[in-house]
Amino acid sequence: MEAIRVPRVGPGRHRVRPSHVLGDKGYSSRAIRTWLRRRSIGHTIPERTDQVRNRLRRGSRGGRPPAFDKQRYRQRNVVERCFNRLKQWRGIATRYDKTAESFQAAVALASLLMWA
Repeated sequence: MEAIRVPRVGPGRHRVRPSHVLGDKGYSSRAIRTWLRRRSIGHTIPERTDQVRNRLRRGSRGGRPPAFDKQRYRQRNVVERCFNRLKQWRGIATRYDKTAESFQAAVALASLLMWA
């Protein structure tokens, strides 16, 4: 997350904090949700089935389920398809480059060729 920089249209520093995070079930732990809440970052992460089962088993002490927006979660599909198309490039899929700069350049080049 520290490497994210979104340039502003006008004057000012770059934005480094996302307004919302879309994650899959692998990121549904309580620690991650707490970390995002402390930083005022909205999130849409589905609960794993074992977490739902454990929460329901505890009854009223299990707490309420976290909010989940299905329409927003569907937008994640666009990002997943982009990653899958980038992985068709062998050098990107295997992380063949030794330095981070050359890897980022390969991703930028592949993205431009896909876009064109």
